[in-house]
Amino acid sequence: MSTATSTDLAPDVTAHKRTAGRTWLSIALGLTTAVWLVPIIAAVYTSLRPFNETAAKGYFSAPDTLNFDNYVTAWTQANLVQYFLNTLYITVPAVVITLFLSSMVAFGLSRYSLKFNVILLMLVTAGNLLPQQTLITPLFRMFLAIPLPEWLSDSGLMYDSYFGIAVIHIAFQMGFCTFVLSNYMKAISKDLTEAAVVDGASVWRQYWSVILPLTRPALAALGTLQFTWIYNDFFWARVLMASGDKRPITSALDSLQGLYFTDNNLIAAGSVLAAIPTLVIFIALQKQFIAGLTLGSSKG
Repeated sequence: MSTATSTDLAPDVTAHKRTAGRTWLSIALGLTTAVWLVPIIAAVYTSLRPFNETAAKGYFSAPDTLNFDNYVTAWTQANLVQYFLNTLYITVPAVVITLFLSSMVAFGLSRYSLKFNVILLMLVTAGNLLPQQTLITPLFRMFLAIPLPEWLSDSGLMYDSYFGIAVIHIAFQMGFCTFVLSNYMKAISKDLTEAAVVDGASVWRQYWSVILPLTRPALAALGTLQFTWIYNDFFWARVLMASGDKRPITSALDSLQGLYFTDNNLIAAGSVLAAIPTLVIFIALQKQFIAGLTLGSSKG
């Protein structure tokens, strides 16, 4: 009879430990997911119940009635269509311009060796480390002082304009996008741009026709993140917009509050409606988003 040696048992022990580790990891991820889903499920559940019922029985009681009346009321009472359009007026230009400018800066930082490359990258990244609330006073004064043509602002100022809010987001998001794209572009072989130079390509042609198409996975991932972050912003529109009918959807949900009491069921319905576009964007760009985040993870 032959007996199993320690060498023969080693692979089985290693496989058992790996399986146990994955099991515990799956349990931990499942619990984390459940914790994150609890408030979302609670919001959806609350939005489907009448206010009088939850006021009498509590929010976590068994339902007597489940319907979409709160959604109909939120859609009609708050004029959400206009607020969705306001959000698009701010978010879409901000995302496109941020990615365009960041990709150009990242191209310069990754393709050309200049003395101030590292310093410039540190400066654009450091802007994200500064709390935005600390800048509200000087920015508020700047917005009241900087004039704009009438086709960009009804008030003739940066204050209370879609353009002003979009510029704020572009300024704060460019640092993060530049940092990500510059590191992404550094992984692209410089032989491509050198070959383009030999063929007589200009700097713009190298950027637009050679490098930019190769960064589409990163741009898709950043575009998804940027759309979500800018879309969900509450602070800047609340502070730098005076006209309630110009505010984006997240800031406009305040209009669902009553004067003497707050219908949390109605606000929950409005919040769920406001979250739908971000879910649609993520589902539409899910493959590109995951590809942009995981590309290069298997490289040594």
